[in-house]
Formats: sequence, C-alpha cells, structure tokens
Amino acid sequence: MESSQVVQTVALVVVVAVSVTGVALFAATIGRMVAVLGTGQADRSRTDHLGTRLVTTVREVLGHTRMLRRPVVGAAHWFVMVGFVALIGTLVTAYGQVGDPGFVLPVIGHFPPYEWAVEAIAWLTLLGILTLVVVRQVQGPRTSGRWSRFYRSTTWQAYYVEATIVAIAVCVLALRALEYAYEAVAGADTATALHYPLTAWLGQALTGLGEGPLGVAIVVVATTKIVVSMAWFVVIGLTPTMGVAWHRFTAPFNILLKRHADGRTSLGALQPITIDGTPVDLENADELDEDAALGVGKAQDLTWKNLLDLTTCTECGRCQDQCPAWQTEKPLSPKLLITALRTRAYDDAPYLLAGEATPDRPLVGEVAGGGDYVGPGGAQGRSLPTAAEVHDDVLSNAFLSSAALTEDVLWSCTTCGACVEQCPVDIEHVDTIVDMRRHQVLLESAFPNELNGLFGNLEKRQNPWGVAAKARLDWAKDLPFPVPVVGGGGADDPEDLSGVDYLFWVGCAGAFEDRAKKTTRAVAELLHTAGVTFTVLGPGEACTGDPARRAGNEFLFQMLAAQNVETFSEIGTTKGDGRTKVVVTCPHCFNTLGNEYPQLGTDLDVVHHTQLLNRLVRDKRLVPVSAPATERRDVTYHDPCYLGRHNGVYAPPRELIEASGTTLTEMPRNSETSFCCGAGGARMWMEEKLGTRINVNRTEEAVATGAGAIAVGCPFCRVMMSDGLTSLQGEQKAPETTEVLDVAQLLLEAVSRGRDRTPEQAGQA
Repeated sequence: MESSQVVQTVALVVVVAVSVTGVALFAATIGRMVAVLGTGQADRSRTDHLGTRLVTTVREVLGHTRMLRRPVVGAAHWFVMVGFVALIGTLVTAYGQVGDPGFVLPVIGHFPPYEWAVEAIAWLTLLGILTLVVVRQVQGPRTSGRWSRFYRSTTWQAYYVEATIVAIAVCVLALRALEYAYEAVAGADTATALHYPLTAWLGQALTGLGEGPLGVAIVVVATTKIVVSMAWFVVIGLTPTMGVAWHRFTAPFNILLKRHADGRTSLGALQPITIDGTPVDLENADELDEDAALGVGKAQDLTWKNLLDLTTCTECGRCQDQCPAWQTEKPLSPKLLITALRTRAYDDAPYLLAGEATPDRPLVGEVAGGGDYVGPGGAQGRSLPTAAEVHDDVLSNAFLSSAALTEDVLWSCTTCGACVEQCPVDIEHVDTIVDMRRHQVLLESAFPNELNGLFGNLEKRQNPWGVAAKARLDWAKDLPFPVPVVGGGGADDPEDLSGVDYLFWVGCAGAFEDRAKKTTRAVAELLHTAGVTFTVLGPGEACTGDPARRAGNEFLFQMLAAQNVETFSEIGTTKGDGRTKVVVTCPHCFNTLGNEYPQLGTDLDVVHHTQLLNRLVRDKRLVPVSAPATERRDVTYHDPCYLGRHNGVYAPPRELIEASGTTLTEMPRNSETSFCCGAGGARMWMEEKLGTRINVNRTEEAVATGAGAIAVGCPFCRVMMSDGLTSLQGEQKAPETTEVLDVAQLLLEAVSRGRDRTPEQAGQA
C-alpha cells in the first residue's frame, strides 16, 4: 500500500472516530441542557408577539447592537460569528477531501462568489479572533488585576475557544492554497485568481511540491481541521457550563425570550414574585403552602429563563466592568454571581432529574474554605479569593461559587441596571438579585440591620423617613401661590382631577428631605408660571414602595401600592384618554408608578419633571434667558439610573440645561454608561461599609470636568452627590463654589432672569 493510501486510511479512521464521538457528546449535552432548563420554575411571560421577537433577535444578533458599544471588539466578534456559520461549507469540503484530495462541493464549489466569500470571511475571521486575543491579553488580569473585566473568568475555556478558531481559520486558508496548487499542477483551468482571489499567492509557492505530496498535504490538513472542529464539540459536550462556547447556540434563544418582545432592555419594572408561573400577592399569600418558595433561596427556585441566562453567560465581564459596586472594591461582581449560580444549578440538576432531594445548600451563605478578600483600597469582606490567589485557576468550584454568593455580595447591589444594559446576550441580573433578596427577607429574615428602620417607617408612617403625613405639605410654605390639595376641603382644593392638568406626585424625598424640597418648590413655581394647573395629594400620598421592593420586601411594597391605588381610584382621572396624568421629580417614583403599578391594574400617564418642563420650554410657555457672559458657568449632568438606563430618558434634562443658558460638559461615564450615585436598590438607607464610597467616586468624576455645578434629576442622586461634594470639599479636593442643583433649579434661574428684566433689557435682548 502506498504511503498516500496509508495516510488516507488512517485519516478516515480518525475522522470517523472523532466525528461520531463529537456529535454524540454534543447531542447528549443539548439533551441534558434542555432537561436542566426543564427543572426551572415556570415563566409564562416570554412567548408573546413571536413575530416581533424574531425581528428583535435578528436585529440584535446580526446587528451586534450591544457588542458594538465597544466598536473594535464588536466588529472583531462579528466577523468571528459570521465565520462560525459561513465556513460550515469548508468543513463539508474537508470531509470530502479526506477521501479525495480533489473534492469540491457540487454546484457552488467553484462558483466564484462563493469562493470569494469563503476566503474573505476566513481572513477576516482570523483577523477578528487575533484582535480578540490581543484584547484579552492587553485587558487581562495579569496586566489590570481586579480591574480587568476578565478577572476570574474561566481562562482556559477562553483560550481554548480562541485557539480553536485560529486553528480552523488557518486550516481553511491553508486548504485553499493547497487546492490552488493541486489544481495548478493538474492543469485545471480553475487554478486562477478568479477562483482563489486571496490565497493564489500562497498556492503559487506550493506548486513545486508535485501532485502526490500536495494530495497528502490536503488530506492531512483536512483531517486536522475536522479533528480540531470535532474536538471542540467533544470539549463543550463535556463542559455544559462553558458559556464562552455554548453562547453560540443559546444566545439567540436568550435574546428571543427576553422580557420585552420589542428589544427593550430588561430593566424598569421588577417582575412580581411568582409560584408555578402565577404572581403572588397579599390576597392569596395566606393560601400558599408552608414550604412555598418566595423568591430564590436554592438553585431549584430559579425559573427556566434564569437557567437559560446562566447557561448563556460568556464571562466577557462587561457587567463587571460597569458595576458600581465592583468598581468601588465591593464583593459583588455580576459576572461571578451568574457563574456561581450556574455552577450551583448544574451541580444540583442531576438530583432533581433523578427525583432525589438536592443537597441542603442555600444559595446565600458563608464562603467555603475561608479566604478574606482585601481590595486595592483596603476593602474587606468574605467575598473573593485572597490576593495571593488572584491568578490561581485551581480553586475549587465550591469555593468560587460560595465566594460569589455571600450576604455582602447580595446587598452590595444598587440595582442600577448597568449589568443588564451592557450584557450582549441579555442576561437579567437585577431580577435574579432581587429575587434572592426576597427569599432572604421574607423567609429567612436575613437582611442588613439598617433595613429594620426602613421597613418600620414604611409600615407605620408610609415613608422611609418616618415623618408624620401632615408634614407632607411643609415644602409649600411661603410660596407666592396656593398649592391645591385634591380632596383637601379648602376653597382652592379640587375634589377630583377632572379640572386639573396634572397630579403633582411630590414623593417622600420631595416632601421631607430639605435639599429635595428645593426641587419640589422649583417645579411648582415653573408649572405655575407656565399656566399648568396641578394638584397634590398632600397627606394622602404614601411611598410608592420602591425601596421596599428593591430591598426584597415584596409584600410591604404591595401594601403601600394598594393604598395608593385605592387613593387613585377615589380621586378619579384627568381629562383626555382617561389615564391619570402624573408628574414626578423622583425617577424611582417615575419608574414604580409608570412601570410597576400597571401590574396592580392601575395605568397612569407618568412624566418626569424634566420631560414636562422641556415640553413647556419648546411650547414657549416657559422662556428661559441666558445669564450674562460674565456670570455663566459650565454644568455637568449626572444621569439618574432609574431615569436613564431603566427608562431611556436622556435628552430632556440635557436640552433643559442648554436652554437655561449654561454649557453642558459631559462626564466620561454618561448616558447608558453613567455611573450610579449609590442610592438605588434601597442602598440609600444602608451604610456603605465595604470598599470606597460610590457617591464619592462619582462626585470626583463630576468635579474633574471643571464644571461649576453638578446637575441632577433625582432627589436620591442629589443627596448622594451633595454628600460626596461636601466630603471632597472638606479634603480640599473640590472648589468651595461648586454646588449640586436639580435641572429644575437651573431652569427656574433662567426663567426668573427673563421675568425680572426691565423693558430696556428686554429690548436689548
């Protein structure tokens, strides 16, 4: 037997063996994954508007809408993704070449457009994956330590996938060059640049080998390509938690089944507690079984969509890179939380599938094996491996999963939504974290001590500050016009909302917090100046329940919401389409009233004060006047998370700032990538004991712009940024003249300038 035939025989045996093994393992693991997803709790909210969902999926996958937020990485990944699908024909060709070196695909094998596409995509795939390799090295933990988005990602998996793609792209290009040389030696008329536009130059250098050696080389390289491809199927078949590989198959489904069919980010409204897919409320809570799971306490409490999220995570670290908790040296990493949950879910799944009891392991607990983490700034907490273990890839799964699931991790979250906003595969981190908090609060009574005061004040006084309801109108004292209270009984007080334009929802902060009261007064003055009729609820207003819900106390949220819903039904609706028109100054109220009260059957037309004021300026009902050039100052704007990321309101506040005659200077982190103030997720009422302070981090960024004022559109942000500024000014790190103002105050200043001008000044303008 000739040597070429021996090579071919061995190649056939190897190819058959590795292909059968790879396909069998791959198929078996898909079956296992489907079974694991089947162990999840029901979620019936994911399959509506299928046509719209398909369009969204195609747009996000092919358009790489999230990936392209990092343009270089997004473009490189796009070519790798296209190559993964478009080069399948080269794998089929390789199988044919093992038996016959001159094999080409029927019909399209020598169809020039197909050949051009194959070669272009192969080169671009190689360029793309090499770019990603460089990015991982430059931005990796060995150069950036804890600040790398790849910190604690499963390194060997990423390197293996990258090496596989490099090897396949090189094999494709090598085969194309060998095919050219093989055909040229045989005198075929296809050995031209028309058919090999980007590899003919390589093939020409190989024509001296002769037809026999070229044929053997084709068989060897084709076999190598197949082995590399099938070995990849073997590896991922043995590693179902290898999200960096499996996301190629699961990500489209995760995007298809995201919360909103139209593609909106899965933020805004939190989802209610459900049992067997049915929402649980105060009315049916007493009917629940004693062992009913409220929230997520064990892996088996996760829904099938949660499990699909976990399976899809690629460990790219974009969530970690944007997380305000992680960036201020706290133990929470959204990425590590997700991967730890994935490890736990897949560890427990065999017990569930076998009908056996799972190990009695709550998700949130102490770190297995110890190991206090000390952050760069001295942050300490039972959260991550010690500094000496940063690059140790042999730490046990038990240690890593428990290290990412401590109470310190769970309560570090501000629910700012940066993780969800940045995730390229639409993982819903915030919902999962809040569900875990719900279990801790409702079933374990395990939560930070500071929340006892918050919950008590909300129960007794219906506001987080614990102030008596009669003080809800103190902000309106000494205003030069009356503030009507709906149902208040006074001469100017309406009985319902039929005769007014808006219900002004003041909110707890706007009523009780001294700095926020200035915003409330400014908005009231501007509405009065613009001729907008409005009324307030006064003592009849209760907290919307946002802090209770984000802290996991779902039933307290429902109690407060039910009280407000009853009030809405008593005071009637405004004119027009029948929806109560509400203006709010607090983005948390804006989000809860507009996005979560519909879950309780109350549909409100809610606008943030910056939206309404911007509309009034555009309609010339408010006319701001710029300050003289000598008095003008630069302003930087801090995006509130619950106004921006959660609800997509970015333009109105900025337009108002510019309309007020000031110069807007953006911070590096703004709009979708804005940094949190640290108050969300009920963190406003919790001490920041770990790491550095989030509000100081953000205020330092604002001060660094050189702006004379920091504009906000949220009372929580105002408190946090003001406290941060005071801290920096005390350390002489910020000018004493810098101040924090609400956008409404800037506008009021500009409108007042126009109102106070003399006729001569007006004529000069």
